[in-house]
Amino acid sequence: MKEISRILLTAAVLVFCLAGCRVIKVEEGNKQDLEYEVVQEEALPREIKELIQQKKENEFQMVYQNEEFLYLIKGYGRQMTGGYSIRIEELSVSETAVFFSTRLMGPSQEEKKSSEPSYPYIVVKISYREEPVQFQ
Repeated sequence: MKEISRILLTAAVLVFCLAGCRVIKVEEGNKQDLEYEVVQEEALPREIKELIQQKKENEFQMVYQNEEFLYLIKGYGRQMTGGYSIRIEELSVSETAVFFSTRLMGPSQEEKKSSEPSYPYIVVKISYREEPVQFQ
């Protein structure tokens, strides 16, 4: 049963990705800041947790949507130590796109002593929007 669920989830993601393929001219123009919420791991929908688990080894970026919200997800892949943080540089919207920019911040010298690898990522929730998302 678990295998069937995994296959259906993979098929749904593939269909979603292929259905969204189109050419869009993105112009920055006048941008406005967007209100957002950084979502903690325990508050994430199960589907997002599964996708992050699948992709966490390498750098990734994706958008997950439901009826009310868009979840903007940026992961930085495997890091050799813990202690990393992620800073949101920009989250804004123009007439043609949503712009999302983040920066990975390294650990302090004290935090580098941890020998366990980490997989830093951030999930940001915004109100549902029609514009495509540009990760920068």
